[in-house]
Amino acid sequence: MGTNALTSTWVLGDIHGCAEELGELLDGLALGPDDRLISVGDLYHRGPDPVGVVDLLAGVENFSLVLGNHELAMLRRNGMEGELSDGSDFKPLPEGIETLAPDLLLGDGGTPIGDIPPARSADLVRFLEGRPFYLEGETANRPWWVVHAGVIPGRQPQDCTPFQLARLRRLGDDSGAPFWYEVHEGPRLVLFGHTPSKFPRTRFAGDSLVALGLDTGCVYGGCLTAWRMEDGEFHTVPAKRDWAG
Repeated sequence: MGTNALTSTWVLGDIHGCAEELGELLDGLALGPDDRLISVGDLYHRGPDPVGVVDLLAGVENFSLVLGNHELAMLRRNGMEGELSDGSDFKPLPEGIETLAPDLLLGDGGTPIGDIPPARSADLVRFLEGRPFYLEGETANRPWWVVHAGVIPGRQPQDCTPFQLARLRRLGDDSGAPFWYEVHEGPRLVLFGHTPSKFPRTRFAGDSLVALGLDTGCVYGGCLTAWRMEDGEFHTVPAKRDWAG
């Protein structure tokens, strides 16, 4: 775990308001001062406790976030949207705004968000300010990208739009079109969420893992999953219930 000599870089799947499960997972990770936690986004919607999620993540010293489709929808609703995938042209929430109307907190497609005290509504949006739609780096000599949904095969994340990085699933409009990661050949490892499944989604090119999907459906009664880049260890916490049912 994060308490041993290994410096840990944990990538965390979609949380969707499941604060109780997130708290249990963070306790299990026991992050040290040099460890890092990266979220693939979709922090708040569908689940019971979005404020609990933001409070827990705000307390993680080395926390990074890539924005998901529900965060993008919130930013759009509040007039903050830009065009660059690094998020650098997205606007901050104007100073002096302390509360937001409930309709400004809805997610993609009008997805509901849990109960929020009015005084905390702006906190959820301000936590998203300055965040990108992708991160890149190299860990244990392996280059990686973290995105919420996917990367168009053959393109760099910076050449994709925020909408594509936050919403991409299949390479076509019909249900038989391949998922983007089924076409991705690497060599860079892509870590993503957005498309839930009972178990992490994997894509190998030869013996090399080139894509790993970490949305294991906690809000649907599955589990919350984190994966450590350095050694491939998984840490999971089962959902307390199906929160979206």
